[in-house]
Amino acid sequence: MRSRLFRYVKRTLIGGALVAVTLLAVRAWDSQRGAPLEPWHTYIPHELKAPDLERTDWAGYMKAEDAIFESVRREVTEKLPEHDRVPVNRYFAGSPIYPGKFDQDWNRSYVLEPEGTPAGAVVFLHGLTDSPYSLRHIARRYQAHGFISVAIRLPAHGTVPGALTKVDWEDWQAATKLAVREAHRRIDPSKPLHIIGFSNGGALALKYALDAIDDPGLVMPDRLFLISPMIGITSLARFAGLAGWPAILPAFAKAAWIVVLPEFNPFKYNSFPINGATQSHRLTRAIQERVALYAGDGRLRRLPPILTFQSVIDFTVSTRAIISALYAHLPENGSELVLFDLNRAAKFSPLLRSATDTILTRILPAPPRRFRTIVVTNTAPGSSSMAAIVTESGESSEGTMPLELSYPPDVYSLSHVALPFPMNDSLYGLSPNDSEEFGINLGAMASRGERGALIISLDSLLRVSSNPFFPYLVQRIEEGITAGTRQSR
Repeated sequence: MRSRLFRYVKRTLIGGALVAVTLLAVRAWDSQRGAPLEPWHTYIPHELKAPDLERTDWAGYMKAEDAIFESVRREVTEKLPEHDRVPVNRYFAGSPIYPGKFDQDWNRSYVLEPEGTPAGAVVFLHGLTDSPYSLRHIARRYQAHGFISVAIRLPAHGTVPGALTKVDWEDWQAATKLAVREAHRRIDPSKPLHIIGFSNGGALALKYALDAIDDPGLVMPDRLFLISPMIGITSLARFAGLAGWPAILPAFAKAAWIVVLPEFNPFKYNSFPINGATQSHRLTRAIQERVALYAGDGRLRRLPPILTFQSVIDFTVSTRAIISALYAHLPENGSELVLFDLNRAAKFSPLLRSATDTILTRILPAPPRRFRTIVVTNTAPGSSSMAAIVTESGESSEGTMPLELSYPPDVYSLSHVALPFPMNDSLYGLSPNDSEEFGINLGAMASRGERGALIISLDSLLRVSSNPFFPYLVQRIEEGITAGTRQSR
């Protein structure tokens, strides 16, 4: 009996090893296809790690950031081979999209100060592969309301995508704490403190607040605003690291990358390494475990009100997880969830997947709920008029608030990347404002032609990158600005 069991286990292990070797071989072979790695993929600037960030201050971080950008200029821009010195390359100093030539390089951390004594402070946390550019419109609105806006460039961002191959999510979290320390230092302790996070930055904002529940050394924010927050991502991300194993051999270095693309966006990476997905999964898992733990023992009652904006259709993060892994656990503390429905008046609605018809009923639990719910949607199927359908916390009835905003007729939904950008954003806007020039507009392109001719995929051009309901998003945030008070611990 034992010998048969031993032979069975042996065969199973051998079979599993053969399958693993085969899969790794296939992955190694597959990674060799497509464009080769460029200097911005292989150069890794020296970033401060979590222990360093916990010991330094804002001035120290700015000094380190200056050194990082100088090293990228020296090791990448000045050493570009001739074939990379083209207008479409953000790392070519002669390119119209080279960030170093703009009046302000929005890849870098910045502080916007109001006139007079600050009424409060707000910290802005951008998303993965992103930069502080993404939240600058909201930062300016806070500044107009008398707040100091502190927008930090999270480690491994704004420079070269190769930096993301070596970062850990704990580095981002340490940088978040550094930014909050700086924001709080600049105001009277009695003044309100807010945190706004976009995508991965939303996850970091929530994680900070969860940490502050038990850490008296952390200042609890008065309000959290989350935009397309990364509370959950695909479960396949947990296995992303396995796909990168062939990269331990220099010949298969491309296996460490999910996608390798030209870098034509001055404020966001197009290429994406496997480590980015790995760290995002680790962060979302840590958040979900902490939320479940604190919900069980009542500690979530110490969280501030959370206002979240989310598209019901999101290819990057899980809309369902925002509800099931966060909002379903929240106490009745004044939190709200704003969902942007798809455009049910779109002329090409027959082309939409049938599952979109019932997406809201599938992701939202039946009322009453412990949080206020707002669905921005068409007033009726086929109508271009839009309204905010409101269900108050603890109630089952709905109220309707007409909106003087609407979807453009050729837009069928928002996207993950669209929410923090107004329609006139100079880079991502569908109707860009010419007051700022970044050498390219990525939001107004409506390309027609034959496939295979462009250096980017049509998916990138079709994905809407600005928000026709941005005025409503800002209005709701500004209501929180004027209502903010110092959170008691």
